[in-house]
Amino acid sequence: MTTPRHNVTTPPAGVRQTPGTGTSVEVGGDAYIRRSGKTLILAVYAALRAIRLYPLENAAVQNAVAELTQLADDLIGHEHEVEMRVSGEFVFINTVRLRLDLDNYASFSHLLSVFRAVGIGSLQLHHAPSAKEWQRFLALLSSPSTEPPAARFEQLSGKLTQQELTVFEIGEPMAQPADEHEREKSKEVAKKTYAQSVAVTRDLMTSVRMGRSPNIKKIKRVVQGIVDQILNEETSLIGLTTIRDYDEYTFTHSVNVCIFAVALGKRLGLGKVQLYDLGMAALFHDIGKSRVPSDILNKSSGLSDDEWRLIAAHPWMGALSLFQLKGQQDLPYRAMIVAHEHHMKIDLSGYPRPIRDRSLSMFSKVVAVADGFDAATSRRAYQTVPLTPAQVMQEMRDNPRRGMDPVVVKAFINLTGIYPVGTLVILDTFELGIVHAVNPVPEMLSRPVVRIISDEQGNLVHPGTLFDLAEQNRDGVYLRTIIKTENPERYGIRTGDYFV
Repeated sequence: MTTPRHNVTTPPAGVRQTPGTGTSVEVGGDAYIRRSGKTLILAVYAALRAIRLYPLENAAVQNAVAELTQLADDLIGHEHEVEMRVSGEFVFINTVRLRLDLDNYASFSHLLSVFRAVGIGSLQLHHAPSAKEWQRFLALLSSPSTEPPAARFEQLSGKLTQQELTVFEIGEPMAQPADEHEREKSKEVAKKTYAQSVAVTRDLMTSVRMGRSPNIKKIKRVVQGIVDQILNEETSLIGLTTIRDYDEYTFTHSVNVCIFAVALGKRLGLGKVQLYDLGMAALFHDIGKSRVPSDILNKSSGLSDDEWRLIAAHPWMGALSLFQLKGQQDLPYRAMIVAHEHHMKIDLSGYPRPIRDRSLSMFSKVVAVADGFDAATSRRAYQTVPLTPAQVMQEMRDNPRRGMDPVVVKAFINLTGIYPVGTLVILDTFELGIVHAVNPVPEMLSRPVVRIISDEQGNLVHPGTLFDLAEQNRDGVYLRTIIKTENPERYGIRTGDYFV
């Protein structure tokens, strides 16, 4: 442990003297760690990129490593030691969780990816490394390997000892025990939360359609339940979005968009209060449709110009409906903005057309992605054959005419994987599988956890067995691989049945 570097009497922990003034300013605490921690991670990201692109003696590498060395030196000088820990989709510095924003999404994701690939759960620095030590450590971290994470962790530990880089103390990820009883308990809670959410949304839409005031407090409790469930264990609730009830599409769609939006917001690093506001906005995003006649909403043939104008008016009618609600003071103002903006594209095309330039709110961008995904994968009166989740994901990612924020789409892919939950897949063993959960390792997005629901001859089984497609044999060959996706209706399969 080193002594903080000050030229004169060392001020108390968390306080720094302003040079030349003799006055002290507060620099410690969670806010300081968040600020300095983000800067440190950006510097690690920049140094890793430079090392991957240029020789070690290149000026770009030297400058990036020098900046990282200085930042780490300052942070350790004030905090005495630094622990960088990853858990799930979060990064912690000295137990303080760093918030993920769009401006640091690439650096956070890259750090998570590198740590997972090497099997690192934590990195501790008890004193400040030199620039040379940082350079050697990052070079080891960047070295390519086909070994699984556990083996790479052992290799890296050995190399750190051999090269006397003991200033870097690495630890394995904390074990996450899989408890079947806890999974079942979480599944039951998710089903109850989902059913309550659909019932409350039905009451909400009906009340607005009939000119009555909905129970805002009941709606708030439902959204709080969704946020709590997503923060606790998101897989069970996301799985229920596959139910996609044709007869209750209007209600289940709003609930599904709320679930996807909250889970995506969590992935983007929003706090609990922000997730609650986002959930409320997502649940109310289509409230304007309660003012559109049902026969137009459910029309299976083409719409006339007047009918289309009514449909296209639902965003501004939604904002107006929320403004007129009794108890609207309990609604986050962002709900009105999202209701108005969720069909606008990032180039401000779409509808309604704005009368002046504007910047779409972050919540609107998130809800637009969640709304677009659920709508395109659902069967409706005018869309009897929906796209598969994997097809929709590819379209959102590759077709700029969809007008979605590419960073938010990337985060959504990180949440759902290349094969989103509920996708029916055919494996190279000729078994059928339903994607159950995204693989937490970014390099394994194409190898999700699936529920195998048939044998090699295609005979269906229920409930099937869970299998991680990242599993390999001793020779490093994957035991099962996805060949292609399929439409579940072709096989008479209701994917939602495997999540209830």
